[in-house]
Amino acid sequence: MPEQKVSILTAFKTIIWPRRKLVFIGLLLIVISKAASFVTPIASKYLIDDVIAKKDVQMLKILVAGVIIAILVQSVTSFLLTKILSVQAQYMISELRADVQKKVLSLPIRFFDNTKSGNLVSRIMNDVEGVRNLIGTGLVQLVGGTVTAIVSLILLLRISPTMTLFTFIPLAIFSFIALKAFKIIRPIFRKRGKINAEVTGRLTETLGGIRVIKGFNAEAQENRIFEDGVEELFQNVKKSLTTTAFMTSSATFLIGIATTGVMGLGGYKIIQGTLTIGDLLMFTVLLGLMVAPIVQMSNIGSQLTEALAGLDRTEELMNMAPEADEANRTLVLDNVKGDMAFHDVSFAYEEDKEVLHNISFEANSGSVVALVGSSGSGKTTIAGLAATFLNPDSGKVTIDGKDLSKVDLNSFRQHLGVVLQDDFLFEGTIRQNILFPRPHASEERLQQAVKAAYVNEFTDRFDDGLDTLIGERGIKLSGGQRQRIAIARAVLANPKILILDEATSNLDTESEALVQKSLAELTKGRTTFVIAHRLSTIRKADQILVIENGRIAERGTHDELIASEGRYYNLFTYQARI
Repeated sequence: MPEQKVSILTAFKTIIWPRRKLVFIGLLLIVISKAASFVTPIASKYLIDDVIAKKDVQMLKILVAGVIIAILVQSVTSFLLTKILSVQAQYMISELRADVQKKVLSLPIRFFDNTKSGNLVSRIMNDVEGVRNLIGTGLVQLVGGTVTAIVSLILLLRISPTMTLFTFIPLAIFSFIALKAFKIIRPIFRKRGKINAEVTGRLTETLGGIRVIKGFNAEAQENRIFEDGVEELFQNVKKSLTTTAFMTSSATFLIGIATTGVMGLGGYKIIQGTLTIGDLLMFTVLLGLMVAPIVQMSNIGSQLTEALAGLDRTEELMNMAPEADEANRTLVLDNVKGDMAFHDVSFAYEEDKEVLHNISFEANSGSVVALVGSSGSGKTTIAGLAATFLNPDSGKVTIDGKDLSKVDLNSFRQHLGVVLQDDFLFEGTIRQNILFPRPHASEERLQQAVKAAYVNEFTDRFDDGLDTLIGERGIKLSGGQRQRIAIARAVLANPKILILDEATSNLDTESEALVQKSLAELTKGRTTFVIAHRLSTIRKADQILVIENGRIAERGTHDELIASEGRYYNLFTYQARI
C-alpha cells in the first residue's frame, strides 16, 4: 500500500476547522497572554530612564501594579488554555480511538489473518496520541509565538534597526536548519509508530502463548526477540533525539552570537549617546520575547511532525475498504429460510494459487452438510465462504436464491452462528459469554441455552454457578466446558445458518458425548455446515462432501459413501481401526 501523507492543510480541514470555536478562544487567550507579556519589557525601560532617573515614586507604584496585573493575566490565560484546549484534545483522542477501532472491526477477515492483534492495539491506542498537539496548546502556542515574534520584531526595529538586523541573521539561519530538520524527523516518527506496533504485537503474542513458551523452555529466545525490537525502537528514538539536539544546540549557539552582538553594539551606542540604558534593557527583554517562541517553535514543530506521522498511519487504516461494501451489498434479508447453495465457486488466497475449484452443492433449509477430507483440502475455506468471511473469486454462493455477495452483511449475520474448534471466550463470567450474541436475552432463554448445551452439568458444581469468572480466553475451564459454553452461546443466538468447525476434535470421550448431545439440540431446524475429522460424529448428516485438493471428490449420505467404498470408506474404516 502506498504511504499516506497527511498535510497540515488536510489536518486543518478535518481536525482543526470543525473545532474552530474552541481554537479561536484559544487564540484569543494566547493573544491576551502574549500582549500581557510585553508589559514587563516596556515597564523596564521607563523604570530605568524615568522612574529611577527622576526618583518618581508615584510612577513606580503604577509600573509595579501594571506588571502584577500583567502577570496575573498571563497566569489566568495559561490556566484557561490548558483547561479548554488540553481537555478538548484528550476528548478528541478518545473519539479518534473509537473511530479507528470501529473502522478496524469493519475490515475483512483477510486483513486480520495478515496483521498481529498487538500491532492493531498499538495503532488504535498510540497513533492518535499526537493529535493533542494539533488541537491542544501546541498549535495555539505556535500561532501565539509567531504573533509575539512579529510584534517583538517591530518594537525592536523601532529601538534600533541596526541591532535588530544583526540579531535577525543568526535567527534566519536557525529557522533554515529547523525546517530541514523537520523533513528528516517526520519519516523517523512514522517509522517509530510501525516499530512500536511490531514490538507491542510480539509482546501480546508472547504473553498469550506463555504456556507454550514455558513448555518449550523458550524464555531466552523470546527475551532475545523482544530485546531486538526494543533496540530497534531505541535506535529510532536516538535518531530523532540527535536531530532535535542538533536544532537545540544550533539555537543556543546562534542566539549566543546574537546576544553577544547586542551587548557589543548596545554598549557602543550607549557610549555614543544614541541609545539609553533603558532602551538597551527593553531591547534585551524584547529580544528574549522574540527568540523564546522561535526556539519553542522547534519543539512544537517536532510535536506537530509527530502528530502528522501518527495521522499518516491512522489515515492508512481509515482508507482501507471495509468488508461491508455498502455500494454492492444492497439486498436486505427480512426472513431467512436457510437454503444455501454453491454455484461453481472458485477461490484463492493468493493470485494463481486456487484453493477451491468449481465447487457446487446445495444445503437445504434445516439440513446438515458435513465437510470431510485431509488437512488443507479446502473445508474451512468453504465454511468461510458460507459465513461471508470470504467472497468467491468466481461463481457465487446464494442464500434463499439471493447472491450472498450482494446481501447486506448485518442482515445475514444476525441469522448466523459459529462454533469453532478453539472457540474464543472473553474474560468475564460464564453468563456474560453465553449472553454475548444477545446481551438483553431473558433469564428464561438463557437457562434454555444452558440446558440445551449441558452447561449446567458443570456450573451446578461451581460456587458462583453461571457467574463464575473464567479467566482470559476461558483458561480456568476444561476444553469440553469451553466448547459447551460456545454451543450455548450459539443456541441463544438462535441462528438459521450454523457453522461447526471441528467442534469436538479436542475433547475426551465423556466430554464429546455431552457435546454431541448439545450439538444435536443445536442443529435442529438449522442449515448446518459441519467440518469434522472424527467421522463417527457425522453419521446422521443429510449430505457428506468429501473434499480433496479443493474439489468435491465424493458426495452422499454416510451409508451411500460406505457402500461405494471410495475415499470416505477408506477414511472411515481407518479411523474405526484406530
